[in-house]
Amino acid sequence: MPRLGVRAPVDPVGVTGDGQVRVPEDPRRVGWYRFSPPPGASAGSAVIVGHVDSDRGGLGVLVALADVRRGDRVLVERSDGGSVAFRVVSRRTLPKEDLAESGAFRRDGSAALTLITCTGPFLPDDGGYRNNLVVTAVPASK
Repeated sequence: MPRLGVRAPVDPVGVTGDGQVRVPEDPRRVGWYRFSPPPGASAGSAVIVGHVDSDRGGLGVLVALADVRRGDRVLVERSDGGSVAFRVVSRRTLPKEDLAESGAFRRDGSAALTLITCTGPFLPDDGGYRNNLVVTAVPASK
């Protein structure tokens, strides 16, 4: 996210034992959900997840999503050396239980990039946050 000065290594991630998207433990890294289309695919939503913070590593790289604005560019460098540019079209907060049905994980339709992190309030008894912050971006015109 050039405007925000955010750069992070991307790791392919799968699911946890209870079926949730696995998020990289290191809050300075993000994960591409490998069951979603890759960034730059012609259809569906490529999903990238990361921590907002961590009790082991301080603030996470995706804490910056709170400052993302409509029109911001997101650049994804692919493993083949190419890169794909996206333009932010929305930022919304969803209860975690609504994320699966939100369309964030769709595998068809127009191409998009979906960035997901946690957002408040923090629930100490649950060890996590109540909501997800979901940023949607579409391929940027050249």
